[in-house]
Amino acid sequence: MTFKNPYFFLLLLALIPYIVWYILRYKKSLPTIKMPEIIKYKQQPKSFRLYFIHTPFILRCLLYIVVVCILARPQSKHSWSNTDVEGIDIMMAVDVSTSMLTQDFHPNRLEALRDIAQNFIEKRTNDNIGLTFFAGEAYTQCPLTTDHATLMNLYRQADTRMALTGKIDDGTAIGDGIMNAILRLRESKAKSKVIILLTDGVNNSGEISPITASDIAKKLGIRIYVIGIGTTGLAPFPTPTGGTIQLPVEIDEPTMTKISKNTGGLYFRAKKNSELDAIYNDIDQLERTKFNVKQFSRRNELYEPFAIAALIIFILELVMRIFVLRRLP
Repeated sequence: MTFKNPYFFLLLLALIPYIVWYILRYKKSLPTIKMPEIIKYKQQPKSFRLYFIHTPFILRCLLYIVVVCILARPQSKHSWSNTDVEGIDIMMAVDVSTSMLTQDFHPNRLEALRDIAQNFIEKRTNDNIGLTFFAGEAYTQCPLTTDHATLMNLYRQADTRMALTGKIDDGTAIGDGIMNAILRLRESKAKSKVIILLTDGVNNSGEISPITASDIAKKLGIRIYVIGIGTTGLAPFPTPTGGTIQLPVEIDEPTMTKISKNTGGLYFRAKKNSELDAIYNDIDQLERTKFNVKQFSRRNELYEPFAIAALIIFILELVMRIFVLRRLP
């Protein structure tokens, strides 16, 4: 603890004349009537008030000291600390095409993916994590950040209706999604740079092929972990009328496997929620990069405990003076 205005402590010198005045005043107030014999009076029991006669004076002195401390503005100290933490830079490239509404995951692929991804992000407290969305085109939803609360708020805005309503082109531009994530990672100085690509389809649009994008990632030292999400065969897809129809599930696994192996990553296939959660746990075991973080703590005002103490002392002194040591006129 430190004090912003320590010169206010000079006011404590005013206590010296006050204490001297109180002592002299007390001596003058002592009884001066002469008695022929006082032995019998010494044997009389003393009132409990006699033991508290100086309490109001002591409390007033304490109150004055506490008020001076408040005027001096107590604050916490600025502090710097250097700590070594481990973390990597991760861009999550998430497919938000209309096929992500398929209900072979509960409640659908997009919602299941988001819920499990949140658990993964919460565990990666020291990582810079960013978010890329792609359908027929790709865009950055959130750049690399350690503010994971903001990241998840932006992730919750993932909505396949953007493609349905024409706000973005529908389709699956996997290569564009990878390239968008690469652009966010290329300036990173982290030892480990990773793209987690999540898709349920086949590249059928975009301006760059997934293999070409993976070659660029390889040159930049970026590993790509691919998660293919979806069952095999047929899967239920919601209709505008509230029903469902069965649609075939198609994932270009050879291309996804080549993308991951080309960059030193891995390819996973998730067919249900529990498998998707297990895949995230596997990725959580990635190599972590040690880096030094300098943490700075700001000064905070600490007057509240002193103010509470002053209030308690004032009330206590008032109670003592009015109810315990009350004097009759």
